[in-house]
Amino acid sequence: MTDSMERREIRLAGSGGQGLILGARILFEAFAIEGRRASQSQSYEPTSRGGFCHSDVVVSEDLSDFPLVTGLDALIALDQVGFDRSIALAKPDALVIVDTRIDARDAEGRRLHRLPLTERAVVTGSGRIANMVALGAFVALSGFVRPSSLDEAIRRETPEKFAALNAAAARVGLTMGETAAAA
Repeated sequence: MTDSMERREIRLAGSGGQGLILGARILFEAFAIEGRRASQSQSYEPTSRGGFCHSDVVVSEDLSDFPLVTGLDALIALDQVGFDRSIALAKPDALVIVDTRIDARDAEGRRLHRLPLTERAVVTGSGRIANMVALGAFVALSGFVRPSSLDEAIRRETPEKFAALNAAAARVGLTMGETAAAA
C-alpha cells in the first residue's frame, strides 16, 4: 500500500442479516488506522432480514470529495440480489469478489474472483462470518489496506465474544485471496 491513495469506492452488497454494515464499518476502521480519510454509508430495505442491503466505503485524500459512490472500484457481493443491484455501478476495471453461488456473467471483463466465501465460513465455524472471509479476500486481492490494519479493526469493531472467530475468518479469506492472486 502506498502512502497516498486516489479515490477508491468499495461496496459490500447482499441481503440484510449478512453483516454487510459491520463489514464496511470494519473496513472503514482499517483505513482510519492507517490514517486515511474515509466515509461509510449504508442502505437497506425495511425488512429485518433478506431485503437488499449494501454498505459503501469511500476513501479519498481530498476532504472535499463527494462521500457517496459514483463508480465502484471494488464490489464484494455475498448473494445474487446484491450482485445484480450493484454490478452496473462497477467500473470496467473494478475488482469484483463474489460467492461461488452467484451467477456473475455480468461481471465479465472486470477483475472477477468467484470464491467459496460461504463454504469457507461454514468450515471455519459459521455461515454468518462469510462477510469476514470476504473482507480478508478483498484485502489480499486489492492491496487497498494492510492485513494488520484489518486485524486491528476487527478487534476494535467486533463484540469480544465474536472477535476471535471473525479474525480467524478474515485470515481464511486472506489466504484464499493470496491464492487467487497468485493464480
